[in-house]
Amino acid sequence: MGRGDLADDEWARLVRHLLKPGGRGGRWCDHRTVINGVLFRIRTGVPWWYLPKVFGSWKSVYERHRRWSADGTWERILQAVLADADATGRIDWSMVSVDSTSCRAHQHAAGAPHRTPRVPGRRAMPRRHRADEGLGRSRGGLTCKTHLAGEGGCRPLAVLVTPGLWGDSPQLIPMMEGSKVKRARGGRPRTCPDHLGGDKAYSSHRNRRYLRRQQIKHTIPERRDQRDHRRRRGSTGGRPVGFDRQPYRRRNEVERTINCLKHSRALATRYDTRAHVFHGTVVVASTRLWLRS
Repeated sequence: MGRGDLADDEWARLVRHLLKPGGRGGRWCDHRTVINGVLFRIRTGVPWWYLPKVFGSWKSVYERHRRWSADGTWERILQAVLADADATGRIDWSMVSVDSTSCRAHQHAAGAPHRTPRVPGRRAMPRRHRADEGLGRSRGGLTCKTHLAGEGGCRPLAVLVTPGLWGDSPQLIPMMEGSKVKRARGGRPRTCPDHLGGDKAYSSHRNRRYLRRQQIKHTIPERRDQRDHRRRRGSTGGRPVGFDRQPYRRRNEVERTINCLKHSRALATRYDTRAHVFHGTVVVASTRLWLRS
């Protein structure tokens, strides 16, 4: 076993959630060898064709990672690992925090450009990147943003990939709906934490109304412009937003979770062209954090 490969106890918890190699077509490479190759690439950020020979053909490793990212296999594996963790009481539901992090996109991850047809007599339109590739252009170049919902043990529950220029507030509800943890013995999945923490970027009437309907206690500070607007309206502006500093101090847990994920070079800088492949890369790194715990 090399450095960073799956340990025996980690593989024992992971193997029962994988498909058995075989079926029609050629013979599959061993799942453990391929997953170790994917972990090596995520950890180091090297191009796929630079994978060491110990992991077999680099194309087999890449194709399986791409295929499992596209059909949702990595997501199903993460949900199964979360279900096992919830059955043993290893998920800290007392405080779930949300945050996002931006990463620069490498020039090899420029994505598929959206070319507009040339109209005679008109100025050519600039090339724009496809919206479904999760790339946004800012002053620093192409960027990508990873939204994250993390539990109290500094491990992710749900991840979401968007272009770098997208705001954080509209992504709160999709992240909360993606934080469903299935029960190992059946029944309705766990969806609501005891408390939710977020910074000012998530302060909006839509988010607070959603959290109240779900009966989720939350600590999100109010932005200054929202506070001034409420005061100008007087009695019709509504009641002030409650804020408790004590639970808000635990918001650093999601920042520490992002720090652990960005130890992987393939997450600190985006090298994947397709958004679903990069999303699968983030999911694999999140699954590894749960297996190591």
